[in-house]
Amino acid sequence: MASEPVRTCVGCRERAAKRELVRVTVGSDSEGHPAVVPDPRGTAPGRGAHLHPTTTCYELAVRRKAFGRALRFTGPAGPGGLTSTAVGEHVARLESARPAAPHDRTSHHPTEDRTEGWSSSS
Repeated sequence: MASEPVRTCVGCRERAAKRELVRVTVGSDSEGHPAVVPDPRGTAPGRGAHLHPTTTCYELAVRRKAFGRALRFTGPAGPGGLTSTAVGEHVARLESARPAAPHDRTSHHPTEDRTEGWSSSS
């Protein structure tokens, strides 16, 4: 029996089943500038990155500038560079449509301190 594909969220850096994450790729915004765009079907050509569908993970990815690194985008940063507004709007729509379930894995809320609770043994 084949196991389910696993990917790492570019926001919180946690591994999760591919089906639990949103795939994003480099595309174009409405003005034709390079932008990170959602790929909900997972069929767009090119390199993709994955993100939990939460504003928390989206904001972490933006703050860490993770989209450009994960997608290996080498264009200019900042104004006129890679933007991720479409992904933020997509994630916000998904999050508002999902019922709140505090113990459900889909209501993922990572903490910023990633070292707490880790042990040195494998």
